Amino acid sequence: MQPEAVSEPLRRAIGERYLTYALSTIMHRALPDARDGLKPVHRRILYAMRELRLSSTGGFRKSAKISGDVMGNYHPHGDAAIYDAMARLAQDFAVRYPLVDGQGNFGNIDGDNPAASRYTEARMTAFAEALLDGLAEDAVDFRDNYDGTLREPIVLPASFPNLLANGSSGIAVGMATNIPPHNIAELIDACLHLIKSPDARDETLLTYIPGPDFPTGGVIVEPPESIAQAYLTGRGAFRLRCKWALEDLGRGQWQIVVTEIPYQVQKSKLIERIAELIQTRKVPILADVRDESADDVRLVLEPRSKNVDPEVLMGMMYRNSELELRFSLNMNVLIDGVTPKVCSLKEVLRAFLDFRQEVLLRRSAHRMEKIDHRLEVLEGLIVAFLNLDRVIDIIRYDDDPKAALMREDWGRTVPRAMSEADYVSPPPTDEPGLTDVQAEAILNMRLRSLRRLEEMELRAERDALMQERAGLEDLLEDVSLQWAAVADQLKEVQKTFGKTHPIGARRTKFAEAGSVEEVPLEAMIDREPITVVCSQMGWIRAMTGHLDLSRELKFKDGDAPRFMFHAETTDRILVFGSNGRFYTISASNLPGGRGMGEPLRLMVDLPNEAAIVDLLIHKPGRKLLVASTAGDGFIVPEDEVIAQTRSGKQVLNLKDPARASVCRPVTGDHVACVGDNRKVLVFSLDELPELGRGKGVRLQKYKDGGLSDATTFNLAEGLTWRDPAGRTRTESNLEEWLGKRAGSGRMAPRGFPRDNRFT
Repeated sequence: MQPEAVSEPLRRAIGERYLTYALSTIMHRALPDARDGLKPVHRRILYAMRELRLSSTGGFRKSAKISGDVMGNYHPHGDAAIYDAMARLAQDFAVRYPLVDGQGNFGNIDGDNPAASRYTEARMTAFAEALLDGLAEDAVDFRDNYDGTLREPIVLPASFPNLLANGSSGIAVGMATNIPPHNIAELIDACLHLIKSPDARDETLLTYIPGPDFPTGGVIVEPPESIAQAYLTGRGAFRLRCKWALEDLGRGQWQIVVTEIPYQVQKSKLIERIAELIQTRKVPILADVRDESADDVRLVLEPRSKNVDPEVLMGMMYRNSELELRFSLNMNVLIDGVTPKVCSLKEVLRAFLDFRQEVLLRRSAHRMEKIDHRLEVLEGLIVAFLNLDRVIDIIRYDDDPKAALMREDWGRTVPRAMSEADYVSPPPTDEPGLTDVQAEAILNMRLRSLRRLEEMELRAERDALMQERAGLEDLLEDVSLQWAAVADQLKEVQKTFGKTHPIGARRTKFAEAGSVEEVPLEAMIDREPITVVCSQMGWIRAMTGHLDLSRELKFKDGDAPRFMFHAETTDRILVFGSNGRFYTISASNLPGGRGMGEPLRLMVDLPNEAAIVDLLIHKPGRKLLVASTAGDGFIVPEDEVIAQTRSGKQVLNLKDPARASVCRPVTGDHVACVGDNRKVLVFSLDELPELGRGKGVRLQKYKDGGLSDATTFNLAEGLTWRDPAGRTRTESNLEEWLGKRAGSGRMAPRGFPRDNRFT
């Protein structure tokens, strides 16, 4: 029989189902509980290990057995996810206070995955046992597992604030959490202060908890005001840097050794990133990186020159690699196990302390029940001792000894070997006989116990229990005594897991970020002469030394020289493309001259359709004349064309089909331009505007064609060019060609080059 179809609006159907999924993700997967700091999978792993009796001093069990028990009994999800969660709890570089003691390959800081669960073994650590302490004393509520065959704890008793001690991260539906780890000793100091002063200000707590304490160490350079604001609002970020030291190699040589890397950074990926920076020359003053790590981290950074400032080098590494990162804080937790809330530091500590008070009350009430039961048994044993012969007779001859013991009126019987004066009667009871519990305890007593069943010992135990019970009654009635007890418990935990513990000392230090001034490359690179050579096909190289510029060099087949000039390794080379963009290359980054060099287009993002217009050495303070084939141009300060990225800097704006065609240093007071029609126009340089970027103004008017070339010169010295025979000619009388900007000009003088170029 098929179920009856139900009709409902799609919006409601999807909304209800998605809400169910969202609540399941938030409460049962992604967000931790503020009380024990655990997600359900971690809680179930620790509880299953407790059930398997995998104590910190006991033996190890196969991880496959543990993850199998967790999956079969408590967590109906994939065993791979369970094992991954358990493996992370065992990684001392991922968890500040590991909760699982792993034996075998549980992964490493390089990012390698743990071995399969069948190859590894695990047990709990002392920290995990501290989270479970009191579980057998009715400290927390239990609920049915997923199939109703077993019971599991809703939350663990948690002797220390694990949420902040180990941190947590997770992504739910519409919300996320990211909490860094902290130091247990500092957390407990803050808790003790909060017990003493419940209305303590958030800023006061920061004197005890200055900031996170990451398992991988590092240095926090976030300003204290920013840290305080993050803890106050529950949202913020911490700048975390690596820890490094300068290692002297003698003779002025040195290297930087990184001994601690930021939290959650994979060392292998970090080295790959640094190697990429070296290859792409984004950090030109870094020559090499080596990984000399063994059990500890040791990354060696070699500078390109001993003249490099170590602080400047590390400043560039901070900006370009994960040697510095920002760890986000989002303290979004289940504050009461049900309600997600972004909490401040004080609210999280308050939630933990209130929970510890509740655990104390429940454990005390449970202990009182145990004491009452034992006191009842002790009263029965005392009666049995005082009337031992009668008890033995009843047990020996009566058909129902239990009922007989409960019916018997024991009265006042003086034991043998005891005088009347020494006898102390048992306390009066409402019933003449024994209770069911007392009778059962007497019947279950072994014969061997008879020889040491002495009244004084029983009474001493009873008195001690009565005294303990009176103390528990006072505790349950007095809130101040309760908080004193909670404080004592926290002090005991601090004594065990505090600074004297092998991993208890603070690892992450604090420092000021400081400001690294931009230092010019010439101050960090050895100044050496080079000869820059660039071919017509755009292959560029740097030959060592200042070579004869007329020297013949080898090029690829079909290629020929185009640019060749003397420079130094500290120079910056400007590349002007026909797309109107300027590109900047450091001369120290040019490939050596042993081969044919490298394509310039691989060093900068010069499009394939764009040609190289000019290649020149940057000289600060100089000005350039730039112009397009359309005859538009202007003067631009050379300092404003420097590009900081591979993509270059757009200076001359163009409109198809125009292309950039002229880039000349300004050296005179007049401008000479020649068009494709071989007409020449000379006008004053003052008529050209000085811009940082733009289309420019019209240099010369054309009916057909466009601008062929332009240059600047001193009118008093005349205009110079090379004739077809290669001889230098100078025209001093330029009145025929002198005019206003944007004029048509006159035909070029006799002997002007046929290619319409001034040089």
